[in-house]
Amino acid sequence: MANLTSKELSALEDQISCEETLVKKYEALACLCNDTKIQQNFNNYANKHRAHYNTLVGFLQ
Repeated sequence: MANLTSKELSALEDQISCEETLVKKYEALACLCNDTKIQQNFNNYANKHRAHYNTLVGFLQ
């Protein structure tokens, strides 16, 4: 793990949590949507935030 201050670590953990929440919300919205184009957009948003999440988690390793 990189040498992070406690403030940086806290901010990173907060952002990871936000990205995880966004992934779950967009996936849930995609499941509720009947329009395939809109559903695809929600899935794309979820994938983008999943990539953000994975990048942020990488800073903890």
